[in-house]
Amino acid sequence: METSRPSDVGGAAVLSSALGSAGPISNFQPAALRCGVSQEIPPVNVLDEIIQDQLRTDLPELATGDTVRVSAKVVEGNRERIQVFEGTVMRMRGGGITRSITVRRIASGVGVERTFKVNSPRIEKIEVVRHGQARRAQLYFLRKRVGKAATLRERRPG
Repeated sequence: METSRPSDVGGAAVLSSALGSAGPISNFQPAALRCGVSQEIPPVNVLDEIIQDQLRTDLPELATGDTVRVSAKVVEGNRERIQVFEGTVMRMRGGGITRSITVRRIASGVGVERTFKVNSPRIEKIEVVRHGQARRAQLYFLRKRVGKAATLRERRPG
């Protein structure tokens, strides 16, 4: 009779007694390989192919703290124009196709934050004006700062 140890909690002792002396199957192979048929199916995901086509490659390296100029297409009535939004990158979220940035600027003494999907076709271009030095991933503390205190030091090249 087997004695149960604390490591056998959850039925491991019952499982080992049910398998008997045969033990777990260690040399398991799919039926196609046992019959000598070698079918190499490449691991291609259709969704990944579609996403790769829609990812943008013309974007600069962005980091939180950078001052950027985002040119976004805006539809007004029946015409479309490009609106430029310049400010500090407060946060970056997501990865791949869902990547987004939140840009903050002060307009007429009021803080304005706008979130852009980086890979969106509505974004004409993103220019980096200056690289700011930030030691955090999200710069929410900038919301409480006013005037020159809301600026970040420029990152040194190197």
